[in-house]
Amino acid sequence: MSSPYASKFWKKNWDKGVEDLDPKEFDTTYPEMIAETFKTYADKMAIEYLGVELTFKEIDEYSNQFANMLIDHGFKKGDMVGINLPNTPQYIIALVGTLKAGCIVSGVSPLLSAVQIQYQINDLGSGGKNVALITLDAIFAGHIVKIADKMPQLKVVITTSVASFLPKIKQVLGKALGKVPKGKVTPLEGKFVLDLHKDVFGKYSTDPVNVEITPDDIGWIQYTGGTTGPPKGAMLSHRNCISNMKSIIAWLQWEMGKGILCSGFPYFHIAGLTVCESSLYAGFGQLVIPNPRDTDHIVKVMNKYHPTNLVNVPSLYQLLIKNPKFREIDHSELGTCISAASPFPKESQIELESIIGKGKLLELYGMTETSPVSTMNPSIGEKQLGTVGLPIQNVELKIVDPESGKEVPLGEPGEICVRGPLVMQGYYNKPEETKKAIDSDGYMHTGDVGLIQEDGFIKIVDRTKDMIIVGGYKVFSSKVEDALTKHPAIGMIALIGEPNPDRPGSEIVNAYIQVDPTYEYDGNEEKLKKEIDEFAREQCAPYEVPKKYHIMEEIPLTAVGKVDKKVLRKK
Repeated sequence: MSSPYASKFWKKNWDKGVEDLDPKEFDTTYPEMIAETFKTYADKMAIEYLGVELTFKEIDEYSNQFANMLIDHGFKKGDMVGINLPNTPQYIIALVGTLKAGCIVSGVSPLLSAVQIQYQINDLGSGGKNVALITLDAIFAGHIVKIADKMPQLKVVITTSVASFLPKIKQVLGKALGKVPKGKVTPLEGKFVLDLHKDVFGKYSTDPVNVEITPDDIGWIQYTGGTTGPPKGAMLSHRNCISNMKSIIAWLQWEMGKGILCSGFPYFHIAGLTVCESSLYAGFGQLVIPNPRDTDHIVKVMNKYHPTNLVNVPSLYQLLIKNPKFREIDHSELGTCISAASPFPKESQIELESIIGKGKLLELYGMTETSPVSTMNPSIGEKQLGTVGLPIQNVELKIVDPESGKEVPLGEPGEICVRGPLVMQGYYNKPEETKKAIDSDGYMHTGDVGLIQEDGFIKIVDRTKDMIIVGGYKVFSSKVEDALTKHPAIGMIALIGEPNPDRPGSEIVNAYIQVDPTYEYDGNEEKLKKEIDEFAREQCAPYEVPKKYHIMEEIPLTAVGKVDKKVLRKK
């Protein structure tokens, strides 16, 4: 019996003009690919940051200085650079400069603890590679000085500030008002400590470097939190990432040089990184958002620059929806609004489209290990709210039974498996983990449970690790969360399973609830729990109904804005 997935039947619902790309198009490197863009759009605004604009020529020259600094300090092709910054111009400059020098980029979240930073830097350096770290002076003073002697491969530390690109008067005012955290930068024994503006931009040549890199060289090692165990570094080649960027741009039918992008995704996360890199390559202007929770600032820059594309996680769209100023903006120039990284309740999707315009919201699906995008809703054709769209160009996809590994029929849930030029090279220094993730046929086992409809549209049902087993029945937490979100009291909800002491092998469903701020809540928890429980019994199958309800002031979120179920599991 032939596989229903082999025919790629979903292609019939791709937008007109979208086709698989010639693999030869991926036969390049990121620095080579963007060189033409930097030349063509030299004087065009590349980024806007807190009122300051930088052109493509300036990004090009600053990144050349960063690359020259790395080479001057003995960094060679394949050495590592950790970027420990929020969304700032410095992140983009260090990113491009690192790749130009033939080195490998690794996003290091500025929200990590000292111990977590130490783990990532040491993991990067474990193969005897040189490691550099660009960080905020405040993180340097708070974390790096305490762990520097425990990171032997860390050779160079470059410091900067969130205000470094702002005019001097704004820097002074920011410090006076306590808005710009400042840390004292001191020497570190056995390491070079540089100030980005003074020691890099003030001293190094803006001439391009000459480093030979190939499409199959690793350009990025992005760490995935995972649900168990320490973070793993997904190794992505230039070919991996370029295949994804070119596919995304062709899918969205972007016109070179004709767009303004506003993204709240952090650059240290693969989604924010890819959006940023794609935007640079396409010659789009980018509105750099240092704090995505500051929705007033997002509204302010949207009013001034009229972005054509908006990219966010669902929780941040929900914050924007709640800001009355966002509702007042003229959204007529806004085209596609992309949502990714976690499930987006359908009620909120409908509310968002009532503000920005029907048919503009586009959900997609991906993960770090697939560079990252595997599926997207059509850019022009009809989008199906509540689905993550169709497999994109050059992607082979199938749904399998997580236990047997056999393909399941269309319409039945199973684990999503992906193959194609987007699949990572493996986990850094973790061959056994790589074997578990990528099978002998080259399919990446995503750990996500989904189903594919007969029209090719895919619904994400759950993470395999978030699936709760109740008396032999599978409870897909995201499905129940979506149903319960319709209750007016629920602003945010997360379901967690815990072992049932009375029934070995079975679990109890726990619901963690953050009350919607617009709901008139009198503080009577028991009364509210009873109301939600009654609602759940109407909306869900008996085995799906939570046995325990926990009302929380604030549900914990990851740095990207996803619900942090790891924290909830520890409660």
